[in-house]
Parts: sequence; structure tokens; C-alpha cells
Amino acid sequence: MEILDAMRRSDHRLTRRMAAWDSAWARQVLPPVEEAAKHTKLWWAAAVIMATSGGGRGRRAAALGITAMGVAQLLSNGVAKQLVERPRPPAEWIPHDGVEDRPDSSSFPSGHTAAATAFTAAVASPWPAAGAACAVPAVLVALERVCSGAHYPSDVAAGAAIGLAASALVRAAPRLLMCRLGKQAGGRGLAE
Repeated sequence: MEILDAMRRSDHRLTRRMAAWDSAWARQVLPPVEEAAKHTKLWWAAAVIMATSGGGRGRRAAALGITAMGVAQLLSNGVAKQLVERPRPPAEWIPHDGVEDRPDSSSFPSGHTAAATAFTAAVASPWPAAGAACAVPAVLVALERVCSGAHYPSDVAAGAAIGLAASALVRAAPRLLMCRLGKQAGGRGLAE
């Protein structure tokens, strides 16, 4: 129990520090990143660019990214947020104006981070250079979620873990399906 209390205290301390981070760079870069990531606009735009300019590899990367993002959103927003009702960081910890714009939903996990991570990880498999390019805004989205006071660092970490799991599931699904279909076809052949 002491370990969990220490982790919670560290999570709270880090939230306060990051929300109080006052740099010109952060004030200029993070709000537009948050706006672009809202409703997954950033990732849809990236998928369109990949699909239209990247040939077959770009279309595959875009399809995997969008699918993984959808799975991550389902898991984070549709399942985890419903199971874990964690309040957002207290408004008095957030020394800037953006705190009024926070969602009312559970803080745990960060759905923005889950979507960003899932999209980026899924894209990186067929097209590593595109995945590396997507990693920059994905990290900025995760950073912004804590700096804005919308999430604790542990919410962002959980969102990233969900995103990675969603990406792995989407990438493995075709192999699992083919294996399953192969076993069913093999079983019918033996029964006949």
C-alpha cells in the first residue's frame, strides 16, 4: 500500500509541476497541437496524406493507423473510462486559463494519448519513416494532456499502454484470423 501511496504522491507532484511549466515554447506549440488532436483530426489528416502520397505502403499504413486508433478509442473511452471514475486534476493545481475547457469524463486513461500512440505504432510497422514523423506530434499530445491539467501523468501512461496494445492487436488480427480459418478448414477436411 505504501508503494501505491508513493506513486500517487509522485503523480500529483509531477502534474503540478507540468501544469505550472511556463515557457514561451509550450504556450505557442501545445495549444495548437491539442486543437489538432481534438476529435482525432490530426491523425485523420495524416492518414489522408499517407494514403494519397505513399502508394500501397501509405494506404496500408493509413488503414492500420485508423483501425488501431479506433480500437484504442473503444478500449480507452468506451471501456476503461467507464470502469475507472477518476476525477481530473484539481483546478487549483492548474495556474492557467485552459482548465475550464477540460472534459467532464473520467481522467483515466487519456483517450487522446491512446489514439495518438495507437495510430503512430500501427503506422510505424509498414512505414517506419512515417511512424517516426507521427511520433513527434504523438509525444506532444501526451505532454499537452498533462500540461493543460486534463490528465495526470499516470493517465497518459495508461493511454499509451492501451494505444500500444491496440496497435499490436490490429497488426496481429490478420494472422490470428488466418490461423483460425486454417484450423477450421483443416478440421473439416479430417471430418469428411
